[in-house]
Amino acid sequence: MSHPTPLKIDFVSDVSCPWCVIGLQALDEALRRLEGTVAAELHFQPFELNPQMPPEGQDIGEHLQQKYGATPEQSERNREAIRARGAELGFEFRMDRRSRIYNTFDAHRLLHWAEGEGRQAALKRALFKAYFTDGLNPGDPVVLERLAGEVGLDAARAREILAGDAFAAEVREAERFYTGHGIHAVPSVIVNDRHLIQGGQPAEVFEQALRQIATGQAA
Repeated sequence: MSHPTPLKIDFVSDVSCPWCVIGLQALDEALRRLEGTVAAELHFQPFELNPQMPPEGQDIGEHLQQKYGATPEQSERNREAIRARGAELGFEFRMDRRSRIYNTFDAHRLLHWAEGEGRQAALKRALFKAYFTDGLNPGDPVVLERLAGEVGLDAARAREILAGDAFAAEVREAERFYTGHGIHAVPSVIVNDRHLIQGGQPAEVFEQALRQIATGQAA
């Protein structure tokens, strides 16, 4: 009986990136299909799409127009494509509830802390749902504290972290590490520190890539 091949997976992403949700849902599905073949150790790494975003955020239509030159029609088509891909993967995008883009630095600080507490993946998924399904502000300390408590973290400690600058240096260092290694688009999935899979790929693509890497490693 062969043992599952261990794989280290770094999932570089931002909380406000819809394709990161799609990528994670597809990766989860691929890992389900590979159960017994690979044993994945998943780490979420920080990336900020909008590091200069002020706390009050910005209207999403205005932001997409400014940043990507997207017309309202293009944005609408893109939103519909994202919603449909999400639905196929079992994630509900409620675009009508998401009218602003927010700063996500504090969310990344909490995610860094949550990793040491063994609750990082749960918090990451809760943040995605809060923003994309419930239309909440992932930069709001009240929202962040509540989500931390809901996934089994110490809410009082979360409040302390958010009130100060705990883990800020660690998050900035991790962000610099990945951008310094050429990561300028997310999601970026890095396997065993050397294989890169980019974008919100279908589950089949993740499954095939992970199977190949695991086979090569086992050999």
